[in-house]
Order: sequence, then C-alpha cells, then structure tokens
Amino acid sequence: MKFLKLIFLSLFLTFSYGLIASELADLLRSIDGVVSVEELSTTKFFSEKYLIIFEQKVDVFNADSKTFHQRVFLNHKSFNSPVVYTTEGYSADYAANKNYINELCSILNANEICVEHRYFSESKPEDLDWQFLTTKSAADDHHFIREALGKLYKGKWVSTGISKGGQTCLLYQMYYPNDVDACVAYVAPIAKALVDGRHEQFLNNVARKKERQKITNFQLEILKRRETIFPMFEQFCKISKLSFNLPLEEIYDYCVLEYSFAFWQWVGDTERIPLKKETDSKLFQHWIAVSGPDYFSIEGSEASLPFFYQAARELGYYGYETTKFEKFLKIKSAKNYFKKIFLTADMNPEFYSQTSIDLEKFVQTKAKNTILIYGEYDPWTAVAPETTNTADVVKFIKPKGTHSTRIKNMPKIQHDMIINLLNSFVE
Repeated sequence: MKFLKLIFLSLFLTFSYGLIASELADLLRSIDGVVSVEELSTTKFFSEKYLIIFEQKVDVFNADSKTFHQRVFLNHKSFNSPVVYTTEGYSADYAANKNYINELCSILNANEICVEHRYFSESKPEDLDWQFLTTKSAADDHHFIREALGKLYKGKWVSTGISKGGQTCLLYQMYYPNDVDACVAYVAPIAKALVDGRHEQFLNNVARKKERQKITNFQLEILKRRETIFPMFEQFCKISKLSFNLPLEEIYDYCVLEYSFAFWQWVGDTERIPLKKETDSKLFQHWIAVSGPDYFSIEGSEASLPFFYQAARELGYYGYETTKFEKFLKIKSAKNYFKKIFLTADMNPEFYSQTSIDLEKFVQTKAKNTILIYGEYDPWTAVAPETTNTADVVKFIKPKGTHSTRIKNMPKIQHDMIINLLNSFVE
C-alpha cells in the first residue's frame, strides 16, 4: 500500500510540474509579439528554460516596417524572484547551453532573460539594411521585450552585460531609465571616436615599464624574424582557409601591432611571453595564440561584422602606434586600417560621437543603482566613464584584472561590497 502511495505521489508531482511548465509556456505564447516558444533543457538551478522568438520591427519608427525574429532565452526560477536582464551585445548562442547560469542569478537567486542583439547570429533581418542598426534601435528592442515579459515578472529587474553588452546595458538605461531597478555593466567601454586614442596611451603606461618593454621586445623579435616566421604564418593562414582584404605581408604587421592590446586584454602575465632565445616555432605559437590572423580575416570577422559597423558608426574603437616598429613594418601607416580591413563595400558610416558623449554624461549625472566593473590591465578600461563614486554609481577596478574580470574573481573586499550593493538594489 505504501509503495502504491509513493507511485501515486510521484505521478502527481510529475503531472503538477508538467502542468506548471505547460502553463508558463502557454502564458509566453499568449504575449503580443511572441512568434514561438520552445522548451529547452536546463540546469537544476532553474525550474524551466525556454527559447522565445519575438517579432521585432527593423525600423521601429515605421508602422509598415519589415520585421525580424529576435532570440530571447528565459531561465525561469520563480515569478517572485528578481530578473537578471542580459542585454547581450553580440550573439547569445552560449545561452542555449543547459548548464549556463549568469553569475548574477546565483548571487540574487534570480531568473534570467537573455536577449540576443539585433543583426547577430539568428536575430537578423533577411535584408541587412545597416541604417537600422543603431544603439537606439537595440534599446527599443530591449524595451519591447521588457514590457512584454514584465507582465509576468513583477519583481526587481537588474540589467547586465559584458564588454559591448555592458555598453548596451548602459545605453538601454540611458534611453529607458525607468525600465530596470539596477544595472551591472562589466568591462563596458565608452569610446568617443573610431580611433579614440586613449587605448594607445593606456598601453604606454599599463603595469610596469619592464613588463611593457618585454612585450615590445617580443613584437620586435617577430618582425626581425619575418624571413623565417612568415612562411609559418602563411602556411597557418592557408590551412585555416583564411582570406583578407589586405596583402598577407600587411596582415602580418597588423597581427604584431595587435599583440600588445590583445595581450593586456586577455593574458596580463608577462611571464608567459617566450624568451628571445626560444625557437621560431615557440615564438610563433605564442604569438598566434594571443594575436592570430583570424581576427583580421574575412571569415573570422564575418560573425562580428555588425559590431564593426556599430564601432564605425557610434561605438568607436582603437588604433595602433607604429613609431617603435617603423623600421621593420611593410605597411607605411596604420591610418584608416579599420575600414580597410573590417568593413564591406556597402558600409561607409560617418562616426556619430554624440552617442558616447551623451552616455558618459548620463552615467555621471543621471544613472541610478549602477555598478561598473573593470580590470586594471584591460585596455578597454582606458575608455571607461570618468566617475566619482556615489550612492548611485560605483566603479570597481580589479587589480591586475583583464577583460575576464567578473564579480566571482574580484578580491574579497571588492567582491563583498558588490554583493552587498546588489542585495540592497533588489530589496
């Protein structure tokens, strides 16, 4: 009898869970703008996970605009829990992984809604009309989804994003300041020109002089050994089936120039740089691992093409200093490298600096409940907004941190301060 009761209870719980899951799916399908809802596997941290497809206007100001489908990943925990609202700056492919949990969800015991950025991955219009890829149109997308899903999730909303996603998070807050209760922006740049100039100054002063010199020496060594290393470089590109908008000899130069930026962005430990006495092969392998040619290739940059357009139009980027290397370079100048390498023939945007000016001013004067997180060694920190910490906006810089700086790897004092702030925002 006891055994039969256990079976009945098990069946009841299974049926109840399925009913609840079905109810949530039905609620999602009933929302205006939702095209489809697909249940996905998820980790035990969440009770349910869904891929929601929203129909969005390409031109939000035109009632007769063409539309596109935008991917939204919902990790559901409870309608009473806070919502971590991830305004992804690129593709959201990673969010499909059943084991994916945003660190803010763990901290706040929260749901997550992750929105793939327009024009990336599977959230593309059929015709890529670049004029409608703006920071405002992306914010309009996020606002539409916030309004739609806010009918179900009535708790506190915390927007967040990393790198370009962090910048997107801040821009969304600027355009729609009443949409969320707090914002956590990781390593978010606010560049003010296509070649901002501050990154190069940063690289000339980051860390200690002997560490910067070690990087310069490595770059010079790759250039001096061009005769023996270039054949390896050429073969690597051939095997990888990479093509470029510039001659391969010039791409070699750009990979050398990019090395210092990429090293401080992702590595940060100069002990990992091979010594001068090492073989050509050892130097080549390290160089390619840090600053490979795929970044400059047509194939490698294809998925990031919308970002490069946005950088040239509103978001800005960085340049290269060539003075230390002129004697060994094939290129005469790195001027206008960005458009020559990354943009396609149908792209010729004029840079609109007002977006960045407005955003920095907003962060400094009007942002509320905002946490900014950066790494000391990350070159993107060079274009972090200038702020004086207040009750509204607090900036944390991890000592020796890179672009991988997160709350979980912050020093304990900073980590605990961030946790306390977050909890106060969602009380």
